[in-house]
Amino acid sequence: MRARDKAAVSALRATLAALDNAEAVPINEAELRGLALEHSSVGVGSTETARRELSERSVVDVVRAEVAERLEVAAQLTAPAHADRATRLRTEAAVLLRFLDGSGAA
Repeated sequence: MRARDKAAVSALRATLAALDNAEAVPINEAELRGLALEHSSVGVGSTETARRELSERSVVDVVRAEVAERLEVAAQLTAPAHADRATRLRTEAAVLLRFLDGSGAA
């Protein structure tokens, strides 16, 4: 049971990070160069920008991409020395698939 929990935690952490990255707003190259210092905004939150809101479909797409990535890497790990890692990746993919099916909320 404990090993299964570790796989679930690992899968969920990585997927939450992927969702967080998907919500990030792309930065324009001109913004990277910036303005002259005297034209810069100052104060708390002056460098913050609103994040994108993902649709339910976008969230599902990100989770499916995480599942596909795990299954692809697991399929590539054919050496016996990597059997444990491949099994863990398949377990993580199964955890994420349960959430897509709606049975992982419990």
